Parts: sequence; C-alpha cells; structure tokens
Amino acid sequence: MFSLLIASDLADPQRDLIVQRLWEAGTLGIVEGDQTLEAFFDDESVIETLADLHPQRIEPEDVDWEEETRRSFPPVTAGAKFFVVPPWNEDPTPAGRVRLVINPGSACGTGYHPCTRMCLQLLEQYVKPGNRVLDVGAGSGILSKAVAILEGHAVACDIDPDSIEHCDWQPKFTGSVDAVAAGSFDIVVANISPEVHRAMLPEYRRVARTLILSGFEELEPQADEVQRLELDGWQALVIKAT
Repeated sequence: MFSLLIASDLADPQRDLIVQRLWEAGTLGIVEGDQTLEAFFDDESVIETLADLHPQRIEPEDVDWEEETRRSFPPVTAGAKFFVVPPWNEDPTPAGRVRLVINPGSACGTGYHPCTRMCLQLLEQYVKPGNRVLDVGAGSGILSKAVAILEGHAVACDIDPDSIEHCDWQPKFTGSVDAVAAGSFDIVVANISPEVHRAMLPEYRRVARTLILSGFEELEPQADEVQRLELDGWQALVIKAT
C-alpha cells in the first residue's frame, strides 16, 4: 500500500470534488489536513488517473488507514439543531440536537464546509413543516436530508449524472431548476458557484419565493435580499420575493 498527498486548502471550493474523485478512484481511505488530503491506494495505476491533481507519492507505511479515515471525519454541529456525523460514528447526539448522518465519501457535501453549515443554519430558520424545497446541485443529499428532519418535502437535483447517482436522497433527478414548473416550490436551496447563481437567479425566482444560496466568497447584493451570513470567509444569503 502507498499513499498520495495532494495539496488542498480547507477553503478550496473544489475540495469536496477532489475527495469525491479519490473515492471514485478506489482509495482505501482519506486523511484530511488543513492544507492537504492524503489518500491510500493499492493500485499504482491510479497515479496516472489523478495526475492533474499533482499528487506526491509516499511509500508504504504501517498505517491503519481505516482508523485514520474515521478520525478525519469527526462530528460537526451546524445551526442550533444539527449534529452531522458519518455513518460509523457512535458518539451520542447532544441534547437538543438532531442526528444528520451523511457518508463523507459518497458525493460533494459532507457538512464540513462553511457553506454547507450556513445552508443548514438557514434551512433551520426558513423551512416550515410541509414546505416544498428544491435542492439544486444536491451532491450527497445532505441538505435534502436536513429538510426532511425539519418536516419539509425535498426534491434533489444535480446536472452531474454521477453525483445524482450517489446522492443519498429520493426523490431526485438529473437536471436543474430550469426543468421545474413555475411556482412549484416554496424554497430553492443551492450551494454552488457564484457564476451559476448569477446565471440561474431568474430561474430560482421563477420557481420559488424564498431562495437560500451559498457557495461563494462574495455575491453582489440583491434588491430582494433579506439576510446574509458569513463564516470563515464564505457567505450565504436569503432572498424573499415580495
């Protein structure tokens, strides 16, 4: 066994995508550092597959990769309600919080990124029982799961067929908000890039009256914006149509 060390800062918006690629490449486990990802492999052919990530090879070590991987995904709290844990975690759920289980290797969206945590906080504030929520760019499905905990009804979508295949939520579809009928949801939540947000804002507004958007370090103020959060240099905002 050997490992590949890849430079990836915690603030890098592509970090979740890199983690997903490592799992899809067959890694035996991943250890996350503040500035790096270390992934363990048995098959040397993976080095060529991941060459664009400029990995540094580390020769075999006596490492319990399974235990190291588990240690790299400790529980995370988000908002006032959520206690985000991987499926193997057995820590007791703190009083007053609800357990939100997500497989950190399944797809983008582990609960560790500031943008995901802010979306969870805002969903807490705005989702009412029975609300219909469209989760755009759903990745792992973590936000859809949170909506269900809040007694809403979520539909997950993603334009990437591989991501939607690994999305741990139903109902789901391959596509985006432009495939949905006008006014068919109460809330759109989208944790994706600022460029996509700018292009899709008219579609978001067409589909829902409340928008929860994140995935950017800065997005220009909106006339119908009612709230903005900032965490570790990242931002999230809420838009409510009048």
